[in-house]
Amino acid sequence: MATEARSVLYLRLRRRIGIKPGGIVTLGMAARLFAADHELEQRLQALVLHRHREKDGNRVVIDLLQTVKTIQEAYPRIEIEAFGDPQVLVIVREKEPKPRMFMLVIAWLLLFFGSGLAIMNFHTDVSMKEVHQRIAELVTGNKSEHPLWLQIPYSLGIGIGMVLFFNHLFRKRFNEEPNPLEVELYLYEENVNNYVIADEMRRKNKSRKALEAEGDTSLNRGGKDDG
Repeated sequence: MATEARSVLYLRLRRRIGIKPGGIVTLGMAARLFAADHELEQRLQALVLHRHREKDGNRVVIDLLQTVKTIQEAYPRIEIEAFGDPQVLVIVREKEPKPRMFMLVIAWLLLFFGSGLAIMNFHTDVSMKEVHQRIAELVTGNKSEHPLWLQIPYSLGIGIGMVLFFNHLFRKRFNEEPNPLEVELYLYEENVNNYVIADEMRRKNKSRKALEAEGDTSLNRGGKDDG
């Protein structure tokens, strides 16, 4: 107990973790820990925060207060320093979903032809063909219906520009800087996580208020009966 009195636990909750149905969430799974006492840190790693039940659904939110309360109940003399996110989102599923090749091919075809049509429609709207003809006439002095020497490099430049913009050529990256698509996917995932956490916390608060109201009603009924 003397070791616990001098121990300080530094804790940072993870953003998102996954477990299987009926599984448990330990402190080591839900957070990154550091304590000067290595033996105490190992025991804390195995501390159970939550046991999944069927009624919990496929998403569970464990907040920092719940985590601190569980730690204090097991080790009342330990001092806790918490950092980072106030909640951890637990995703419950049997196994990681595998990408389906058929859907991947369909999505690739839709994106490929859709982006091609978008580029062609843009060029039609701004009269790009007439612009190329005019530029060719200004440069060469001759009017050409199909200035291929200008149109072909322009078409290649569009493709090269898109490759450089997205910083990818198949699986090859040109540098470590994230491309705009990766940034948007990251922001989308963060927004989804924030929404799910907020929704789960709202449901918890609603359920707690309902239980409190039910308890107050029972007490009032009991008081009337005694009267």
